[in-house]
Formats: sequence, C-alpha cells, structure tokens
Amino acid sequence: MTFTIIGRCQRTGLLGVGIATYSLAVGSYCPRVKHGVAALSNQAFVNPPLGPIAMDLLENHMSPEDVIEDLQDHDPLLDYRQIGIVGNFGATACWSGEKCRPYVGHEIGDGFVAMGNALAGHHVVEAIAATFRDHADDDLDERLLKAIEAGRDAGGQATADGEHMAERSAALYVAQPNMAEIIDLRVDVHDTAVEELRCAFDAYRPYVAHYLWRSLDPATLPPQDVWAAQQGMST
Repeated sequence: MTFTIIGRCQRTGLLGVGIATYSLAVGSYCPRVKHGVAALSNQAFVNPPLGPIAMDLLENHMSPEDVIEDLQDHDPLLDYRQIGIVGNFGATACWSGEKCRPYVGHEIGDGFVAMGNALAGHHVVEAIAATFRDHADDDLDERLLKAIEAGRDAGGQATADGEHMAERSAALYVAQPNMAEIIDLRVDVHDTAVEELRCAFDAYRPYVAHYLWRSLDPATLPPQDVWAAQQGMST
C-alpha cells in the first residue's frame, strides 16, 4: 500500500527516497539511504530487518541485482515484499513480489526506481517515473517530492474495489556528505500526508544553509530569527 521513488542526481551524485502510504510512520521502517553507498526501500508486507542487511551488502560492494538475489536466502517470504535499490553510481534493481497486493509494479530508469503496491494502476508508477525524469534540473529533494505528488495526483493507492486510500504517512530523505544538510522529513500520521510533507519541506528547506553555518562556524552565526530576516523570510 505504498508508492515510492528512489533516485540519484546525476549532477551531484546525491541519493534519496520519497515515499507515501496508507500505513503509519512509513519513514521509520521502509526507506534507507547512505551517502556514497545506496538508497533503497523495503516495502509492501515489509520485513524491516531486510533494509540494514541490504545496505550492509551494498556497502561491501555487492551490486543491487546481486543484493536482491541474496535477500532470497535471508527471507523465505520475499514474494510478499517489494524492494527497490539505486546504487552510488546509478545501478538499479527492483523486486516486486508476486504475493504483494495488486496493482504492484515498478519502472526502472536512468538512476531511479519508481515502484508501488496496492496502487490504482500502473499509471501511478508511470506518473512518478515521468515526473522524476522530466525534472532533472531540480535539486534531488524537490525532484523526489514532485514525483511523489505526481503519484498521489495519478490516483495513488486503491482498495481491491477501486476505492482511493488516503496517504496517511510520507517521508523524504536525501543523504549528504555533511549531516547538517541531510533532508530527513517525515509525516507519521496525517489525513493528507503528502500535502503536509510539502508544507514541512517548504518551511524547512530554506533553513538548511543556516544549520550548515551553525555546524561549521558557530562563532559568526547570527541568531536564527535575525538570519531569517536578512534572507527576507518570515519566522
């Protein structure tokens, strides 16, 4: 009951995940991103330990395709899972298990995986993929969020009889070499979680420069409200 974009920015090499679902607190158990290694999501009938296992294998230079093959030895119920991976240099792989709730499927592109389960149809995956592909000039965080918004607008998740299911949690994570610049935003419980994630992102993103300054040169850092006023921002 989840739709996801996992992507790599060709300009910066950054890796990230955008995800939304009917389930609660999705950011705590599905996506994992490690700068310089990979981005992945382990979802559907999620088995949370698979995420750390997969990331350890990727950190030891196993390819995304080989990682998914190896996970079959760790989990006899892999047919109930959906797993997508984008590696540090853009290699991709995805597994959509046969026993995930329909519609389940994915699309792999240049440095990205768009995927989902219990969706209104394949057109949701297509919308996510097309939006990510068409906004290559955007920063990765904005690009991922736009892709998730496109999946929502295309119909998102649906019950077996076609009734729309609300996105009750959503998350956006983009890894960075400096931890002060990491985008790690989550909406754990909300009736319109994707919209709420956009609000959180738009409010938080301008402050990243201040938080980076705070970590690198605290002696010269102005108070946050002063800095915001200097940027013409409301506080």
